[in-house]
Amino acid sequence: MPEPKAVNTANTYSRPAPPMSPMSQGSGPSCETERRPGGGQDSAHCFKEAVCLDASRVYDSCTDKDCLEDLPVLFTDQAQPYIDQAVNVKLRDVQVAKVFLEVEPVAFNRGFYSVDITFFFDVALNVYTSSCQQPALVNGLASFSKKVILYGSEGNVRVFRSDCQYVDESEINSMPRACVQVVDPVALSCKLVDCPRPCECSSIPQSVACRYEGCFVQPGSKSVCITLGLFTIVQLERQVQMLVPAYDFCIPDKECVSATNDDPCELFKKIKFPTNAFFPPRISELDGDGGYCCK
Repeated sequence: MPEPKAVNTANTYSRPAPPMSPMSQGSGPSCETERRPGGGQDSAHCFKEAVCLDASRVYDSCTDKDCLEDLPVLFTDQAQPYIDQAVNVKLRDVQVAKVFLEVEPVAFNRGFYSVDITFFFDVALNVYTSSCQQPALVNGLASFSKKVILYGSEGNVRVFRSDCQYVDESEINSMPRACVQVVDPVALSCKLVDCPRPCECSSIPQSVACRYEGCFVQPGSKSVCITLGLFTIVQLERQVQMLVPAYDFCIPDKECVSATNDDPCELFKKIKFPTNAFFPPRISELDGDGGYCCK
């Protein structure tokens, strides 16, 4: 079986903090000149005070577009017999089941950290054991690991919190926090492979293996390899205190509408008529690139 490989077209960029106009806490309130249609000044745009917030700041981030070729799919002892008898397989759906992150400082490069990312994909397949029978739905597991290096700055403080002092997470170290945003991968191809190479089933975490019935086993006479397209955003964050301008409290400007079971017809009258269900929109009315014509 060919080794799985990833074609990475990464676009790494740093996202600096937006510039902030100089201000001091002791200065008086400032206000932007904005008029309402009926006259008068909009108080929502009046700067009242400078407020210190404890929030997560993104120090560095990057985007990745990976093509994961020939990822082997592992199956349990209940699903592997279907694969051994299969004459054809089709990729039905792929979802991200779990992502594990580990952050370690880079030696001799202060402020930079390596982020080890491991993706686990839940793979749904239509397995055909005969040309005259309906396919069987079989779920398997595929994984992929990668590493990126980002700037996360430095910090030597140890934070203790009162709201979790009786649990193990009461101490927060000075390491930055990694965050990964990922969409469901794009299923590109799927194929049966004869005489597959052995896989390490013991490396599957228990939190992932418990999603499947049975125990994961080594591939039999046949195995499945898939090719996926993956889009991700990786960020390094730190919990910092920032001074930001405050305009006013976020007070809701509408009342809550409670549903009632007294008169269902009155509730039905409040539902808008589904015009789009009877008159589907034209291509020119859609958002995005709907105005372009296909040639």
